[in-house]
Amino acid sequence: MQAASAKWYDRRDAVFVEFCVEDSKDLQLKFEPSQINFSCLGGTDNAKHQNEIKLFEAIEPNDSKHKRTDRSVLCCLRKSQAGKSWPRLTKDKAKLTWLSVDFNNWKDWEDDSDEEFSNYDRFSEMMGNMGGEDDLPDGEPADDEDTADSDDEKMPDLE
Repeated sequence: MQAASAKWYDRRDAVFVEFCVEDSKDLQLKFEPSQINFSCLGGTDNAKHQNEIKLFEAIEPNDSKHKRTDRSVLCCLRKSQAGKSWPRLTKDKAKLTWLSVDFNNWKDWEDDSDEEFSNYDRFSEMMGNMGGEDDLPDGEPADDEDTADSDDEKMPDLE
C-alpha cells in the first residue's frame, strides 16, 4: 500500500484536495469533521493507495463533495468556519512527501471581498459540467476526414 500523491488549495469557504490516481477503482472516501480517509486501486500497476489526512481545521462532512475522473479524484471540503484561511492542509506541520500545494489554483483570497458567488457553488456547477465516471459521449467515433484542419493542405515538393 502507498499514499496517493495529492495537491491542495484554499478558498474562502472550502478547501480543495485532488488525489492524483489514474483509472481509480474501488474508491472509498470518508469525510469526517477533523479528517478525510481516501483509498482506491489505480495507476498503471493497479496499486492500492491509501491516505489519512488529519485536517488543519474542521469541515462539514455532509456538505463536502468529490468527483472521480479518469485522472484523479477531486474533493471539495466545505469549511466549518468560512472565511478563515488555512496555511496548510494538515493539523501537523510535518512535510508529507506525497502532498503539495496546487499553485495553479492557489489564490490569495483574504483581500478579495467581492466574489460574485461562492467557490463552493462554482464547484457544484463545475461538477455538473465536468466529464467523468458516467459521462461518456454517445455516438460513433469521429471520421478522420471530417476532423482534418483547414490548413492541412498538401505541401509542395522540395526542389
